[in-house]
Amino acid sequence: MAESVHTVTTLPTARRPGCPFDPPAELIDARRNGPISRCTHPGGRPGWLVTGYDLVKSVLADPRFSARKDLLNVVDFELPPAPPGEFLLMDEPQHGRYRKPLVGKFTARRMRLLTERVEQITADCLDAMEAAGPPVDLVTAFAKPIPTIIICELLGVPYEDRASFQEQIDSFMNGEPNEEELVAAYTATQNYLAGLVAAKRANPTDDVLSELTDSDLTDEELQGISLILLAAGFDTTANMLALGTFALLQHPAQLAALRDDPALTDRAVEELLRYLSVAKTFMRTALVDVEVGGQTIEAGTTVILSYNTANRDPERFTDPHVLDLHRKDGGHVAFGHGIHLCLGQQLARVEMRVAFSALLSRFPTLRLAVPAEEVGLRPETADIHGVKNLPVTWDV
Repeated sequence: MAESVHTVTTLPTARRPGCPFDPPAELIDARRNGPISRCTHPGGRPGWLVTGYDLVKSVLADPRFSARKDLLNVVDFELPPAPPGEFLLMDEPQHGRYRKPLVGKFTARRMRLLTERVEQITADCLDAMEAAGPPVDLVTAFAKPIPTIIICELLGVPYEDRASFQEQIDSFMNGEPNEEELVAAYTATQNYLAGLVAAKRANPTDDVLSELTDSDLTDEELQGISLILLAAGFDTTANMLALGTFALLQHPAQLAALRDDPALTDRAVEELLRYLSVAKTFMRTALVDVEVGGQTIEAGTTVILSYNTANRDPERFTDPHVLDLHRKDGGHVAFGHGIHLCLGQQLARVEMRVAFSALLSRFPTLRLAVPAEEVGLRPETADIHGVKNLPVTWDV
């Protein structure tokens, strides 16, 4: 007979005031009570919440759990299948059909070759910041432009379209618009991508999307893949750059260590990824009855995987709630695990390594321009955690 198990309230839950980097208190409490808890999904559907590091990895690697959108049992109505190309919400073989053509285009080696371009874009942003003078909003001046320009260049988005394109993407990813605005922004982005795919078919250029037009993928599938690449290549990295800088500014000893020792950059990036876990949760649905952590997950039940508590698991990390850029116990799940491991993880690492190092080198006196409690956080309804703005200043 299964032992009694902790129960948590319906997710999402709010972060505690003054704790912008920590997971919601309910999730931390749930992890203290064990790596798996019962929960209630929106619409009253019963489910499970996995907060422990080992169990999160085991579910992500277990083919008995599905990523399919149409199998999610979280609301009291049937969800449609994921649109063509949006492979994050698919299982094999459909997932592999879309992912495999991309793997060779996002290797660690190929992403490292982009370093020089990332350095130039970063330098341009810092030049503009310096010319404008303090204070500036680091989100709009630095965190968003770097990944936006890179992903637009990879997809072959024309230069003159990038500003409006970024605005459209922001509108449906920030978790704030009402439903009408969300649908309008999403539709506008889809329409743009449809036109972009057609343009690449007619006149291929030197970019990933043009290369994919040589495959057997349809226009609709290429459109869906482009949307996934945008979400993975822009929103997550932009929020890591902004929230990561915020975290460093709130931990001056760690910031000084990174600024004074560039050799620490790689380790610092991994620790910030672990500590912040901006991609907070993912979901999987049991295809059959599965035992997880001593509990039976019945077929058809959806499980929430809490990446942010897994990356703060005291059974895996020493002093998990401490930001320690010298940490040696790595191995976070910020990029996921298993067949859905983030395709753009190496690109994100290159961008963060270059950006954090250059920012602190150019502005060694960088600091917040407002009290920390006035920095606006993205709502918990946003898929990716981050800040809406980050006013900063420095000595001139």
